[in-house]
Amino acid sequence: MEHLFSPWRMKYMMDNDSESGCIFCELPKKDNDRENLIIYRGENVYVLLNRFPYNSGHVMVAPFEHLHTVEILEPETRIELMELVSKTVSVLKVIYEPDGFNIGANIGAAAGAGYAGHVHFHIVPRWVGDSNFMSTVGNTRVLPEDLSKTWERVHTAWDDRSSK
Repeated sequence: MEHLFSPWRMKYMMDNDSESGCIFCELPKKDNDRENLIIYRGENVYVLLNRFPYNSGHVMVAPFEHLHTVEILEPETRIELMELVSKTVSVLKVIYEPDGFNIGANIGAAAGAGYAGHVHFHIVPRWVGDSNFMSTVGNTRVLPEDLSKTWERVHTAWDDRSSK
């Protein structure tokens, strides 16, 4: 049997203080955006990295308000949410040069939402061939970049694009 060692994953296994409540409500209340993987805070919506990404650059966009579905958001929140999804795609294109993207929201537990009470969108960069034997047969994702490096790259590019 072959073994794949990924010692950086131990942090996720050991630091799983599952906080009660909604992560999308709790994370913005905290001060350290880098530690909490928050890239940008808008007026009604914020952008953060997924702590358990499908690919490097997996970003989420969520409203501050705890609502379960997109159609009940205030119009200005929906507009800001979609503008930030669009900006996220632009930033990720510059950084990673992906071949495509998966963009979507799992609305409701039946749709696979891990936090069904708080609507949020996922933006996942994709590359031709990014699904290989490790993910297909081994049911294991191998990410080439540490989350702290991803945060630094996306945050820096976000700031650079904001100043233009």
